[in-house]
Amino acid sequence: MAHPSRKCNYGVVRLVLFVVGLFLIGYVVGLPFFWHSKGNLTARECPSCACDCSSENSLSLPLGSVNNSFADCGKDDPDVNEEMKKDFITLLSEEISLQRNVTNDNLEHTKALIMDAKKTSSHYQKEAEKCTTGMETCEGARESAEAALIEERKLSLLWEERAREHGWKDKR
Repeated sequence: MAHPSRKCNYGVVRLVLFVVGLFLIGYVVGLPFFWHSKGNLTARECPSCACDCSSENSLSLPLGSVNNSFADCGKDDPDVNEEMKKDFITLLSEEISLQRNVTNDNLEHTKALIMDAKKTSSHYQKEAEKCTTGMETCEGARESAEAALIEERKLSLLWEERAREHGWKDKR
């Protein structure tokens, strides 16, 4: 039964999801165009990176060589070169592939949890059936014991009446 104050207007939810979707599409598609419209960043030169990885403080940057353009920095690194040569569609394809893998992993984990929940539910259902059977057995035994007790009381009253007829007196 739905609570009257918790009614949800699905039209509003759809509108909000549509606006958020448009924003995300605009962000993903528009961001590369924005950066390309800022100017041809690859035409500028970046000073060679002077990194001394053998020093203890390997994360420090030489502040004198920092420039506003970082387009050519790391051009000697093959991994960075390979990533920079990929086009937008390839990057999106890789991202979708990664998301698909994560989704499949989550789906497998969820299926495993569901199977575990089904096994647990089945176990508890079997235990409940055992308990119900035991309760029915106990109830049947209690009813037969109660019937036997009533029959025994009737016999006791009959013998007590006969004893009184023959002169027995109760000393209670």
